[in-house]
Formats: sequence, structure tokens, C-alpha cells
Amino acid sequence: MDGGITQDGLFTTNNTVAPKPSSILSLFSLKGRTAVISGGPAGIGLAVAKTYAEAGANVAIWFNSNPAAHARAEEIEKEYGVKCKAYKVNVTDAEDVKKGLTQSVQDLNGRLDIFVANAGIPWTQGNMIDGELDHYRKVVTTDLDGVYYCARAAGEIWRRQAKEGTDMNGEKLENYSYGSFIATASMSGHIVNFPQLQSAYNAAKAGVLHLTKCLAVEWVKIARCNSVSPGYTATELTTFVPEETKAIWRSKIPMGREGETHEMRGAYLYLASDAASYTTGSDIVVDGGYCLP
Repeated sequence: MDGGITQDGLFTTNNTVAPKPSSILSLFSLKGRTAVISGGPAGIGLAVAKTYAEAGANVAIWFNSNPAAHARAEEIEKEYGVKCKAYKVNVTDAEDVKKGLTQSVQDLNGRLDIFVANAGIPWTQGNMIDGELDHYRKVVTTDLDGVYYCARAAGEIWRRQAKEGTDMNGEKLENYSYGSFIATASMSGHIVNFPQLQSAYNAAKAGVLHLTKCLAVEWVKIARCNSVSPGYTATELTTFVPEETKAIWRSKIPMGREGETHEMRGAYLYLASDAASYTTGSDIVVDGGYCLP
């Protein structure tokens, strides 16, 4: 049911349906849809939440330790006229993820269209030999396992929606074809960062990249699965980095600067929308050209 592979190991033909041709701007509309974003109250997650709300979606913002998420959700509701609620969810706990997602969908409009697995933490302890194993476990559990748990919970909902064609309330799904799962990976899944050392983080993000590719095949009939790989971006996650290190970063970026969170919005909107109806298993690198030289 989830995939399109036959017993012969080939893909069944015509196992998906293209949306009807429409104006390009209407393809980017998310009106009436529901999006859930982990790591949503700040940084890239908040920029994405505002983008989806502006495009018409109801939005659930997940947070772990930032209670300001509730205020951000209220601001989004007021500014964009959609439903927006904040939920405390521990993405390293699979049961909490499933419970949080069910509650989020129930509180909004009973359906799930988009899930952005954006929650993550940096590696801060230098070379791996001297770094604490507990820190390694925390980074990998948050940055890779958390994405897996979110995908699993979302996939269960998308499978049911594909099979039954209804929302949680038993109402027929309107303006719906597939789910869209988007993971925040990183350019660090493509290259080795220098001068800072962060092998655990890089390995986790490389895992995220390949996980989304695998799910794109596994879920071809129920959801599109893609990722975005930001480069160095000005967020609270890099406040611990010395300015002299950031200066080295900028000297390695063809565009000569860190990215801003609002510069990530287009990639996330594209992948969430019907404009990306034939895009799955892809990764969009938004890094100012860092990976090129």
C-alpha cells in the first residue's frame, strides 16, 4: 500500500496521479491544509511556520524547551488569520511524538498535509575522542532518531488518509493528494566542516539525507519525502561559536556571508506545495555556494 514496488521488484506504472494544471501561484497555496513543524518557535522553524501560515495553512509549532512558542503561535494566528498552536513534544521519545502529532492534528482541522522535521541540536565538544559519549548520544538521538520518529508517526496518518480518503473526523479530504515530509538536513551531511570539528552532527545529518531518500521510495503512494540542507545560517544554534571561527566560515562561502532564516523559506514552501508534485527524494542545498568549490 505504501509503495509502488511489485513482486518482480519493479515499480507499478501510473501509481501516482499528477494534479490538474493550474496557475503557478495557486500551486503554492496551502489554504486549508495542516502543517506540523518540530523545532518551530525560533530560527528556521519559525520562518517556515510563518511562511506556511501566510500561504494559508494551519500550523502546529513543536518545542522542547522554549516556552515562547505559545506567544509565537498567538502572533501567527493574529497576523495571518489561521489556526496556530504550540505543543511541547520531545522528539527523542517516539511515544511522545505520536501523542503530540495526534493532538496537533485533532486540534487543527483533523488532517495532516505537511510535516517538517526541523528539531536539532549542534555538536559543541570539538574532536570526537575527547567529546563525551552522552553528548554524542544526545546529538544523534535528537538529530537523526528524532527525524525517524516524526516520520514514522506522520507516515501512519498519511497511510490511513491514502487508504480511507478521510480526515480524523471521518470527513472526506478535500484538496488532498499526498502527504509531504520535509526534513531539515544540512550541508554538513554533504561536506566535512572546518575549522570546527563535529563528526557526530555531520554523521547524523548524512543519515537524515539518506533516510528521506529511502522514504521517498518506500512511501511513493502516500507521501513525498524531501530535505533541505541549509548552510551556515544566523540562528541561536551558532551563538556558541567564536567570532573568529565565523570569519573563517565566511571566507569559505562564495557569497561571503551567513544565510538569514528568511532565505530558507522558498525551499520549504516549494517542497510543501503542489508546485513540487513530481519532486520526491530530493535535497535542496541552500548554502550560498559553500559546497561548490
